[in-house]
Amino acid sequence: MGRLEIKKVRAERAKRSLKKKIRGTSERPRLVVFRSLKHIYGTIVDDSQGKTILQVSSLNKEVADELKSVKGKANVSKVVGMALAKKALEKNIQQVVFDRGGHVYHGRLKAFAEGAREGGLKF
Repeated sequence: MGRLEIKKVRAERAKRSLKKKIRGTSERPRLVVFRSLKHIYGTIVDDSQGKTILQVSSLNKEVADELKSVKGKANVSKVVGMALAKKALEKNIQQVVFDRGGHVYHGRLKAFAEGAREGGLKF
């Protein structure tokens, strides 16, 4: 098994162990963060009903206007986190469970979380 394959296996194992512990409910849904090389996506999911409540990404038209003046992926993540928090508060969601998807709480992920907290979400 090569170095990259080992890295993928470890990431999947971390993701699985987090999934066992983190569950979203109607009162406190799960905030899932996915990051690709260029973009970041935040989704709020109610696991008890199996429904996606809302989703915001760096590709959304509402967020795209704000992102034109922002430089750097970490700053983009912060703006997207704030936009997600704003939409969540409109839907009367104040508390969430943060699902980092097996990634280390650092960099873009941390900036996203800080933006969501600044926007008014509690986790």
